[in-house]
Amino acid sequence: MRLLDLTAPAPADDLALDEALLLAAEGAGAGEVLRLWELAAPAVVVGAGGSVAIDVNLAACAADGVPVLRRASGGGTVVLGPGCLCFSLVLAYDRAPGLNEIPASNRYVLGRVLTALRPLAAAGIEGTSDLAAGGVKFSGNAQQRKRRHFLHHGTLLCGFDLGLIPRYLNAPERQPDYRRGRPHAEFVANLPATVAEAKRLLAEEWRPDGEYEPVPWDAVRALVSEKYGREEWNRRR
Repeated sequence: MRLLDLTAPAPADDLALDEALLLAAEGAGAGEVLRLWELAAPAVVVGAGGSVAIDVNLAACAADGVPVLRRASGGGTVVLGPGCLCFSLVLAYDRAPGLNEIPASNRYVLGRVLTALRPLAAAGIEGTSDLAAGGVKFSGNAQQRKRRHFLHHGTLLCGFDLGLIPRYLNAPERQPDYRRGRPHAEFVANLPATVAEAKRLLAEEWRPDGEYEPVPWDAVRALVSEKYGREEWNRRR
């Protein structure tokens, strides 16, 4: 596994880069990677099957110039931005037993993330793929899967402006049982750490061996042109 600590020039590029890393591992033998990134300004990102009309306050996003994008993995709609560390892992199924199944692979990845964060909080896995402390969520996660590798990407709230979440998101279409109908302001919280501290802890747990290169920018540009930069993709539902 190698490390890529890199935020792309635009949010659509960041989503495309995650998929490009998966495709590079699957088709070009580029291998496993831990990517760490943090947007410089807010953006709303809808899951592959999510509803923009239901989940997103489009009027607020338009007023503030916040882009609304769609990723290729599942999961719920999120607000990204400063103080929200995004981590992306491209892993081979054969690195551990059971990774070819989504529940087992979620437990594997999130178990290691929890181990990394042990100095910060006593936390656990909630719902399908959330991390929470005391029933309050600080991390959401989703996957995209190919034949031999999968992409697991997630968020860690570390000094994020939590007021942005109820401003740009409506109550979600689907809610985990542990949420118990709570509004955004009561359901999410920040970890007691900076983004830099969270990055260090993740890197210490996953132990990447060197820097990832070359970055597949040609694939990123193609994916933005074909998918992530197109309204037909981002607003399809």
